[in-house]
Amino acid sequence: MMQRIGSAASFALIVSLTGCQTAPSFPPAPIPTPMPADTIISGGMVFDGSGAAGTITDLALRDGMIVYIGPDADSRFAATRTIDATDLIVAPGFIDPHTHAGSDLASSDTSRRANLPFTFQGVTTVVVGNDGGGKPDIADLARAATANGIGTNVAYLVGFGPVREAVLETSNRAPSRKELAQMESITRAAMCEGAWGFSTGLYYVPQSYSETEEVIALAKVARETGGYYDTHMRDESTYNVTVTGALAETLEIGRRAEIPVHIAHIKALGPAVWGHSAKMIAMIETAQAGGQKVTADQYPWEASGTRISSALVPREALEGGLLALRERLDDPAQLAAIRAGVVAAIERRGGADRLLITGSLSGSDVPVGKTLQELGAMRNMQPADAAIEVLRSGDARLASFNMNPADIAAFAGQDWVVTGSDGTSGHPRKYGSFPKAFRNLVTGAPKMELARFIRRSSGKTADIIGLKRRGYLRSGYHADIVVFDPSTFAPNADYSAPRELSSGVEHLYVNGVPVITGGTYTGALPGAPLLKDTQC
Repeated sequence: MMQRIGSAASFALIVSLTGCQTAPSFPPAPIPTPMPADTIISGGMVFDGSGAAGTITDLALRDGMIVYIGPDADSRFAATRTIDATDLIVAPGFIDPHTHAGSDLASSDTSRRANLPFTFQGVTTVVVGNDGGGKPDIADLARAATANGIGTNVAYLVGFGPVREAVLETSNRAPSRKELAQMESITRAAMCEGAWGFSTGLYYVPQSYSETEEVIALAKVARETGGYYDTHMRDESTYNVTVTGALAETLEIGRRAEIPVHIAHIKALGPAVWGHSAKMIAMIETAQAGGQKVTADQYPWEASGTRISSALVPREALEGGLLALRERLDDPAQLAAIRAGVVAAIERRGGADRLLITGSLSGSDVPVGKTLQELGAMRNMQPADAAIEVLRSGDARLASFNMNPADIAAFAGQDWVVTGSDGTSGHPRKYGSFPKAFRNLVTGAPKMELARFIRRSSGKTADIIGLKRRGYLRSGYHADIVVFDPSTFAPNADYSAPRELSSGVEHLYVNGVPVITGGTYTGALPGAPLLKDTQC
């Protein structure tokens, strides 16, 4: 049998054949030269984003990529910096599939472009253009982000609202065939410029004026380039078709357009539909069993964030915007109908004492931190009349306490639900959703496995969007990494102070560049626009 030269058996064979008792002389094995690295993250509990259990090991980063995961990185690499992650969690940077960070990332203010409300939650990539609000000028947005610098990566959706308004303005009517073709052309151009999907907010004017067929036609365009359909459904309560009716429409759109469906901030809003989570979960699982791809995101708060106009005013009264609404309020007959709708909406959301004013908009002067019930008492009027009074001069942000903890928990337990923020100003979800979800789900009563929480905040979300070489800690993947202390990872924002940065993120890397070091922002803006390669 052949023996490998250099083995003990080989030497014995040489002696037996030659009679020579002198050991052959071999040069000493060379000591490997350490390879260069920018950063070593050493000794942390590493979760790779796949849902697998964590292991204590090291990572080496170079030129924005992960180049090594394994033991003894410090003996294999010569690094510019080494981070001691002992007793810390090392995970893929979190990916938020539903944000309203687009205006921050496009701001002339560097501090806004840093996107610190998200980075201090461990988020390295945000999706913008949700609720049908995404501008179709994807290439221009990406160029500006690259030129000006942003703190996180960003992925874009093309929104139904701007597409429809570009052709129909705010008209409450169906498009002609020619107009629909124009809308398809705008959507196709945005998808070809790198949008990852098509988003709708069918609850909001003027998107609420669309029929299902119109939405299906545009979703089919997004499918051409492998995109997905992201939707704030037409109803999350009993405003029009009810939450289960809206879910049925959503599933029909996905089925007929043959496109993956992603449901934004899944919920059962208001006492009339509390408990409907069971019906909704059953509907989705039936669709999945039939071959549909259906997922959802969820924020871990009992209050949604909205505006008085969006939450309380009948859809038809908003045609033409707030200026047109104010003209209608000056007509006694229309005022009576609108007021009746406002009264019904307040009841639908659980009462005026569950509607907290969190910010003034459009020039209104409204006391922040008061409920609509309290505002009415201050002005010696009924809550509905106080709301209408605000709308005569402006608008206001509301935190609407309209969800049932049992429904929140039921959705959170599904493996097709991922973490999201729906981050908007005036609501703590923009600053604290990921650490709050960690506190609620992992350290709270459900006792979700940490590996599962990290997967629903990183790898699973990357798979839903279609991001390549992100969302996982693997050699050859982009170095988007969060290092956090599980004992201190927590939100500081609440409804009374919604703009407080979260705690517990010790280090954060975006494309290999440290954005947070030792819990402090470094001033770096290493984020990148992530564009879908459509080959149009």
